[in-house]
Amino acid sequence: MNHPDTASYAPHRPSAGRRNALKMAGGLGVTLAGGACSVGGTLSAPMAGSSTAGAAVQTLVSAPASVRLVPDSRGPTPVWSYGGTVPGTRLDVRQGAAIAIDFRNELPDPSTIHWHGIRLPNAMDGVPYLTQPPVDPGGRFRYAFAPPDAGTYWYHPHLGTPEQVGRGLYGALIVHEADPPAVDRDLLWLIDDWRLDGNAAIVEDFYNWSDVAFDGRIGNTVTVNGMEHHAEPVRRGERIRLRLVNTANARMVSLAFGEHPVWLMALDGHPLPRPQRVTSDQDVFLGPGQRADLIIDMTGPAGESFAVMDRLYRHRAYPVATLEYGQAGALRPTTVLAARGAPAPLVPNELPEPALADARRVRIVMDGGMMRGPHVPWTTRAARRLRRLAGERIADPAWSLNGRAHLGHGPDHPFEFVADQGETVHIAFENRSTKWHPMHLHGHAFRELTRNGRPVPMQPWHDTTMVAPGETLEVAFVADNPGDWLIHCHILEHHAGGMGTQFRVAA
Repeated sequence: MNHPDTASYAPHRPSAGRRNALKMAGGLGVTLAGGACSVGGTLSAPMAGSSTAGAAVQTLVSAPASVRLVPDSRGPTPVWSYGGTVPGTRLDVRQGAAIAIDFRNELPDPSTIHWHGIRLPNAMDGVPYLTQPPVDPGGRFRYAFAPPDAGTYWYHPHLGTPEQVGRGLYGALIVHEADPPAVDRDLLWLIDDWRLDGNAAIVEDFYNWSDVAFDGRIGNTVTVNGMEHHAEPVRRGERIRLRLVNTANARMVSLAFGEHPVWLMALDGHPLPRPQRVTSDQDVFLGPGQRADLIIDMTGPAGESFAVMDRLYRHRAYPVATLEYGQAGALRPTTVLAARGAPAPLVPNELPEPALADARRVRIVMDGGMMRGPHVPWTTRAARRLRRLAGERIADPAWSLNGRAHLGHGPDHPFEFVADQGETVHIAFENRSTKWHPMHLHGHAFRELTRNGRPVPMQPWHDTTMVAPGETLEVAFVADNPGDWLIHCHILEHHAGGMGTQFRVAA
């Protein structure tokens, strides 16, 4: 297999095992082969343009439900869901327009909602004990904000996250640009995996040590939009925008679309400077929490089916979904299809450009795992063991950032750094562990700069980025959003086991 155009990509070559399987092309996501009735109030220090006056209120209810995940003789699966479906209620809003969500918690456990990737006021970020109190069973909270950036985003809980997301609590938030690309249809795939037993019930072994200390909770059933073996009806001649969201606790995917013309348009909601062609020997790679916008030309013949394969492990590739061509004739003549060129770039979001010469320099060392867990006082470990024996669902410490295990949110936890509003922050993520980690930054987007000292092509914007074992990844962002924010691994079991920290942007 060939590497992508080296003018656009700096090949990123992990050395062994899963790293060998990924062969990720640096940074661009392409691979080879509270109270019981807490209510949000006035926002403190809202971002520019974030007025929510006049926003229509939408209701979002989290509650137990029963959905069919597998198309076989097994019955429906008991889940937790938003709006009674998995994925949860899709939310759509225009770029810069106000949205208000009246969240009602009908779960047996407290919960919150985090709006993953949205640059929003700190009070709306959904992190319990840091930005808001937990929403208790029977309680409610009003989230209100105006997304400044167009793109593909998603929402999920940030309390008991490995279990609550693992039970099905997630949904998409699509922020529509004023000038969308010229496509025939705009599709959305939320990719998840589930650990199911022989009756299609969720295996309730959340927070077990082997998941926390190794690769996270990897399931045995992969779904797209809540259904295994998802079939997408398409028509020859269509040009489709496909929004991909990896909502899994820990599973990474590396998707191959065969001979279809595919262009990578945006990552984590933010457009690339130019569309990047994904050839048939390349895959679209997504770690947990990451998103990608593609434009695909449907060039297959009527009546045929084409599997979209996950080739993360080449000897264990499997179909994630199927493109099903109907019997209808081509939407456009063959001559038009042959002459069609690459799509135009998406309109970029207006993000503040980092000023590297005056940046605050931060190094975050990532370490831990089964044999290299962080030093935690025996009293802390004993207390957590007693809480677990009393029925609390929590993880044992297994991971650290800069030697500290992040085992809870809140102002009492040390801040990794405090930045002045408007200051550029340059972070070097140094991964000394033997596992991959998707590092997620709350409230901001960052530019990827270098991997192991080599410039990342196009220096794309991200809010979640993969850091390989042994790798040092440098990123930078402007700390323009006041408040207390998280940085953490988005393998949910790794964060529960300590891989996270907090930072503050001083107003």
